[in-house]
Amino acid sequence: MTGPMQSVEQWDEFVAGRYQPGKEKEQFRNYRAEANPGVTEFYRQNHALQTMDFVLAKKAEFGPHRRASMGIWEAMEYLNTLVDESDPDTDLSQIEHLMQTAEAIRRDGHPRWMVLAGLVHDLGKVLCLWGEPQWAVVGDTFPVGCAHSDRIVFPEFFEANPDSHHPVYSTEYGIYEPNCGLDKVHMSWGHDEFIYQVTREHLPEPAQYMLRYHSFYAAHREGAYDHLMNDRDREMFSWVRLFNPYDLYSKGADRPDAQALRPYYEDLIAEYFPAQLAW
Repeated sequence: MTGPMQSVEQWDEFVAGRYQPGKEKEQFRNYRAEANPGVTEFYRQNHALQTMDFVLAKKAEFGPHRRASMGIWEAMEYLNTLVDESDPDTDLSQIEHLMQTAEAIRRDGHPRWMVLAGLVHDLGKVLCLWGEPQWAVVGDTFPVGCAHSDRIVFPEFFEANPDSHHPVYSTEYGIYEPNCGLDKVHMSWGHDEFIYQVTREHLPEPAQYMLRYHSFYAAHREGAYDHLMNDRDREMFSWVRLFNPYDLYSKGADRPDAQALRPYYEDLIAEYFPAQLAW
């Protein structure tokens, strides 16, 4: 493939062609253009089109207006055919990746709420199944309304983003105050923000940070945007950094047996969530 996927029908073929069990850690997050042209083209679109105006419009569209009522397991099954074209590391179905992440967290003895965060962290990708383009759902996230960091993957693609030439949005702080806190910062729109909004009332604060910022690699992996963070963000990002390896490095593990694991996870879901959530 030389461009981003255009239809759901292409996903199964893409899974069969790219899934490689047993990858070593050094092989993950390979973003060289020649390594995966589809991922490169994805980020070209993402960086050009994720503007402040776009983010505000999506928040207005999906914030007060929900599209469906579903339980967590129902949402997992609904999402099960999606493959994330921004991700060079996995082409498992989403339910398998969610269980890989959750099982790795469980094996290491972390709190049950963290296991659950692993299970639900990518469920915001249901946006793709409602007609949203993947560049507006998945991929690394970053603040809008201020200058783009050169520590974001493919930073050269921001040249095509009109905010890069805006007199305010192109400055270091943009519309924000120093150390204002990430809760006051508008992030590029995607599944992280959406799943945070859907589940925030039911999970403890560290889990909320894991969900909202797990794709914010420029911050939790590269150390960018500290000038916008406050002390609470820095404290909570220790949880995001703890979570990130389970999301990233579990992707090379064997495929989990979803049906065998289902009773355990249904009990865990019921411990924290109501039977139905507004999506």
